[in-house]
Amino acid sequence: MDLATRYLGLELRNPLVASASNLSNTVEGVRRLADAGVGAVVLYSLFEEQLRQETTEDAARPGTGTDRFTERLPSFPEAAGQDNEPRRYLNLLERAASAVDIPVIASLNGVTPGLWTDYATTLEQAGAAAIELNVYDLPGDALFPGRDIELRHVEILTTVKAVTKIPVAVKMSPYYSSVGEMALRLDQVGADGLVLFHRFIQPDIDPDTLTVTVKHSLSSPVEARLPRTWIALLVGRVRASLAATTGVDGPADVAAYLLAGADVVMTASALLRYGVEHVGVLLDGLSSWMASKGFTSLADVRGLLSVPADTDREAYERASYVTALRAANMTSPSDWTIPPIGR
Repeated sequence: MDLATRYLGLELRNPLVASASNLSNTVEGVRRLADAGVGAVVLYSLFEEQLRQETTEDAARPGTGTDRFTERLPSFPEAAGQDNEPRRYLNLLERAASAVDIPVIASLNGVTPGLWTDYATTLEQAGAAAIELNVYDLPGDALFPGRDIELRHVEILTTVKAVTKIPVAVKMSPYYSSVGEMALRLDQVGADGLVLFHRFIQPDIDPDTLTVTVKHSLSSPVEARLPRTWIALLVGRVRASLAATTGVDGPADVAAYLLAGADVVMTASALLRYGVEHVGVLLDGLSSWMASKGFTSLADVRGLLSVPADTDREAYERASYVTALRAANMTSPSDWTIPPIGR
């Protein structure tokens, strides 16, 4: 079965990409993921705040300046502990890229344009096959205009694209006022890929302890509906590659994303839940499903159930909404799919 695909202009042996998690926090972890069979690995994010701190500290040392990012030597010494996270990250990236024969994608996380974006050049020099911009932006100011947030994200992408030659993907939020319009704008200013979507870490309230808690939960298949919908709508509308993330648990979830039009399917929760060996389960299951349907390559599958390019997308979405609600009103609650209550 031919599972080869292209993502960000990169040739991948299959569409399964290990998204950022603690499974890829070490060279050995990256090697285990590659040996398990994934097509590519995304490292965890370097944060704007970490890079700004390093810039400030270096500028305070005699004979150094804020332009040191682009002057870094090709070899990066091992850092002790977490004292210098950017240096540790570069060391991991350089060693991981040399240790495996699949693309290793670096990740930058920031919300404001600035000197930290110059670090993209350093990531390229360290061996990153591509960069994923993880623009995690939840402004606390209720009066901050939404359009200004969107312009800020476009500026960040534009700045990073200007300083690096490797592909750049943007991990998008599902909370823009118009997700489709934002995807088109990012595509127009040069995004090589769009990753749909962020799963924002959301605080909660514990009434027993009277405290605010922050817990990161693993995703479930029901969460895949939103990104799958938008991927199906964007296929043929953007030049950028489309990456699906969130809600991948079994082979059927991978297949559904590909049918919607995804170029690659990213997963972390399933690998954390079942172990790295689950990569084989996902890929073998995908191959078996393709064979049962008579498909011989991903080209036969990708976008088969996407929204046709000549469709009135607004009317299509409205019709789907009305149809779903009417169907729900005509069925018994016992027929509904009700997710289990978390414990």
